[in-house]
Amino acid sequence: MSDIVINQGPTDPLPSGIPTYTVEIMNVCTTGCDISGIHLSCGWFSSARLINPRVFRRLHYDDCLVNNGKPLVNGHTISFQYANTFPYQLAVSSVIC
Repeated sequence: MSDIVINQGPTDPLPSGIPTYTVEIMNVCTTGCDISGIHLSCGWFSSARLINPRVFRRLHYDDCLVNNGKPLVNGHTISFQYANTFPYQLAVSSVIC
């Protein structure tokens, strides 16, 4: 799980003024492994901006799936933007190596 790094930061707000955040999820595995089944703890994650569900989606409370469960190739990054009045604390909860 430590081979998945999550960076999150503010970006320009929506025209309505709702704050927007960019999330980058990176596979930094030093042994060259691809990691799949990436789940994040995400609370009641929701967004005023549509997110491609194949990239990131909430399955249940505190369980969000990354990349539709498919492998995130070593050295690659997947990113998305969401809009909400506050940033969510996102943390890796499980992976499959």
